[in-house]
Amino acid sequence: MKTTGNTILITGGGSGIGRGLAEAFHQLGNIVIIAGRRESVLRQTAAANPGMEYITLDTANLDSITRAASELKGRFPKLDVVINNAGMQHVLDFANEEDAAFDATVLTQEVDTNINGILRMTTAFLPQLQQQAEATLINVSSGLAFVPMARYPVYCATKAFVHSFTMSLRRQLAGTSVKVLELAPPWVKTDLDAAHTAPAAHEGMSPMPLDAFITAAMEELASDEVELKVAGAKYLYAGGISEKLYPTFEQINH
Repeated sequence: MKTTGNTILITGGGSGIGRGLAEAFHQLGNIVIIAGRRESVLRQTAAANPGMEYITLDTANLDSITRAASELKGRFPKLDVVINNAGMQHVLDFANEEDAAFDATVLTQEVDTNINGILRMTTAFLPQLQQQAEATLINVSSGLAFVPMARYPVYCATKAFVHSFTMSLRRQLAGTSVKVLELAPPWVKTDLDAAHTAPAAHEGMSPMPLDAFITAAMEELASDEVELKVAGAKYLYAGGISEKLYPTFEQINH
């Protein structure tokens, strides 16, 4: 994708991978708007990066997304890149009936943010992207979309959804002005990985420092590829995706 001269919206942009990507694009001279639920975090990140904009947006809330889409269309009519990065991850043990995480609200929030959030964001912002001569929609999945880690059963399933949905969306938008990319991170050292307490069993599942990931991710984003797998995500992809998948995909979508 073109990595300069853009107006970019990044959900979950106040911390972790979202903040890292936002700062990298900001340093390249793009207009960057970070979005998230916690205004205090967004404000701090924007203050640390003079010129960066922010807007409160909860991807699990349709009204919040609709309001933000309307506001951003007025403030940033040239918005041409949307990065769906916001996500939740919980350790869940379905074999343990006393697992405190089995609260219905927790389960609903994870699915609502990781799946419905991307569907809502796509529906809300695609019309504006389609008005641009060139635009890019980036969905952030995970290496765990290809091979699940059982301690995160819902998270892994939602990221498998992101991978599948992005493939279909890319097909549907082929020939339009909107390019659809998937960015699949490995295990990255952020607040999200706080539940990773056991040592990695394989090199491909070792935690990657955030700054190293951002450098690698920006290199991938600057390429012409549409499925961008970084470091350990390549290891998981190689182990989990059959070489017959894509020929079969082309066949049934012919």
